[in-house]
Amino acid sequence: MAIRYGMAALLAIQGAAWAAVDGDSSVAATVVVLGHYDNAVGTSDAASQGTVTASLIANRPALRTGELLEFVPGMIVTQHSGDGKANQYFLRGFNLDHGTDFATWVDGMPVNMRSNAHGQGYSDLNFLIPELVQRIDYKKGVYFADEGDFSSAGAAHIRLADQLPQGIASLTLGSYGYQRGVLADSFMAAGGTLLYGLEIARNNGPWQTPEQVRKYSGTLRYSHGDAQDGYSVTAMGYRNRWHATDQVPLRAVQEGLIDRYGSLDPSDGGDTARASLAWNWHRRSGERITEASAYLVHSSLDLYSNFTYRLNDPLRGDQFQQSERRTMGGASTSQTWLNQLGGIDMRNKIGVQTRYDHIAPIGLYATAARQRLATVREDRVNQASIGLYAENTSYWTPWLRSIAGLRHDAYRFQVNGERADAYKFSPKLSLILGPWARTEYFLNYGTGFHSNDARGVTGPEPAPPLVGTRGAELGVRSEWLPGLQSSLSLWTLDIDSELVYAGDSGQTEASRASRRRGIEWSNHYIAAPWLLFDLDLSASRARYRQHDPVGDYVPEALDKVASFGVTVKDIGNWFGGFELRYFGPRPLIEDNSVRSASTMLAYGRIGYRIGQRTRLTLDGFNLFNRRASDIDYFYTSRLAGEPAQGVDDVHFHPVEPRTLRLTLTHNF
Repeated sequence: MAIRYGMAALLAIQGAAWAAVDGDSSVAATVVVLGHYDNAVGTSDAASQGTVTASLIANRPALRTGELLEFVPGMIVTQHSGDGKANQYFLRGFNLDHGTDFATWVDGMPVNMRSNAHGQGYSDLNFLIPELVQRIDYKKGVYFADEGDFSSAGAAHIRLADQLPQGIASLTLGSYGYQRGVLADSFMAAGGTLLYGLEIARNNGPWQTPEQVRKYSGTLRYSHGDAQDGYSVTAMGYRNRWHATDQVPLRAVQEGLIDRYGSLDPSDGGDTARASLAWNWHRRSGERITEASAYLVHSSLDLYSNFTYRLNDPLRGDQFQQSERRTMGGASTSQTWLNQLGGIDMRNKIGVQTRYDHIAPIGLYATAARQRLATVREDRVNQASIGLYAENTSYWTPWLRSIAGLRHDAYRFQVNGERADAYKFSPKLSLILGPWARTEYFLNYGTGFHSNDARGVTGPEPAPPLVGTRGAELGVRSEWLPGLQSSLSLWTLDIDSELVYAGDSGQTEASRASRRRGIEWSNHYIAAPWLLFDLDLSASRARYRQHDPVGDYVPEALDKVASFGVTVKDIGNWFGGFELRYFGPRPLIEDNSVRSASTMLAYGRIGYRIGQRTRLTLDGFNLFNRRASDIDYFYTSRLAGEPAQGVDDVHFHPVEPRTLRLTLTHNF
């Protein structure tokens, strides 16, 4: 399929994307998506970039809301605590913790919380109602001018639907006291479309200390217009309370002190809430597109954790509370236009992004059974940023285009009145060749950064405010076989320092510069209208660039990921699917002498359409009942009766045993 980019066609892809959201069938007809991914030749600027469609989100079972990000090929999402806490993310040789180097957005709102009480870039997606997600646009690497903080490993933009094809009423009952109800619909109102969604969830989990999750989520969205000129206003609310079984020392299980699903501090847990208001607007006039968005978010977080048990306080224990109350707001605008220079077709884009966070108070406290004993530190943080970017795409020939971008970010950090400023330029360059024989080739390069916690930037021994990264990628995307979308990429990423602010201790911990290299292969195949396959494989190597006798391995750097999925639909009234995911062993300390085990899990779904509007679905998780870990750490802790200096040990959080969930869904 030859692809030539005329002046009108350059904006058609973006217009069709809007149409998919706005429900404008006249424009949406220019793009036909038959599978789970829209990764066709000619749709992206890097082999590792793509779009997940709503059909995949609807057809693949998920144990937790945060697993929405596992639709990004190569991403692993786990949990080391209760289901009200942000998930643990792994991608491209990174243990991203709760999101430090992966930027997540929901309808123009950043999810990553900078200078967070628990961890830099904390990304909690539990406020989302998955049934309302229309698509996920993902990118990997530092090659995109419109991506800034936290996006060195990649970014995902989650788009909500403006309109539902049918109303949804669903009820789910499952193992270990799991209950979930969802009600959602959309209808015409005041010349536009009003959409609402409500979710209530309960869960105890397999833990000896029941989680007692109490989750409430709501979304109200008004949209008006079409793909040419339109806007939306979205209000979202969320509240969750839970008890947590955090990671436990391996020796405690081996010695019979606790069960595999037991806890050493049953009072661990948390309480979080979030309320937001977002506005998005777009207008297309001739060969010019203007976009704008603004948001306001208020959130609160209280986490109670005890990772070392009795190492620091043998009598009362080491539990601590991390707490914050945050208000953040921001706005962005961009303009895209087409022109010609010397007979060369060009697409130009300029944009500005602003954000302001007010966090007061943000604190770390010593606690016992959730009662405060002492204040370790308590701060007032104000953090502001502005990012300016420009990008030029030149179509030199029908088979060659270049993308040159430049980004400039300015930050101001203020902690208890003490101020620090920082600036960062980030150039980007990409070359795309083809297609030839339904195959396209990519060469990408760029620089990026992530910000450090404001409390570490303004302290007596300040860390660098913005940590630079540099990355490159060589990729190919092909549709050589009808129905197949296949992408292969070789990539490398350097980071100047893996400095992080350790919210658990209230200190800045420095690490060395590092380099990661890897290969990814993603395949999405429509074998028949009723049969779809997905296969994603990735391998990476992470090492510190400066030698140290303690070792050069980057702890927790995941080196192998594989996932395989098959979806069957419309076999009479039956439908279903199967997914297998694997993430391999990784070093837990710098000399690689202690390694984690590998984890392989199988998910499955079988469903039956009772009628035109009603279906029954049975989802199974960890089908083979594997005794594996969601996460493994290696550090020092102390149990009762152990030496005062504690014991070095593996601390793990087990995957949940075989879990079944039955869902009855009615569309109206």
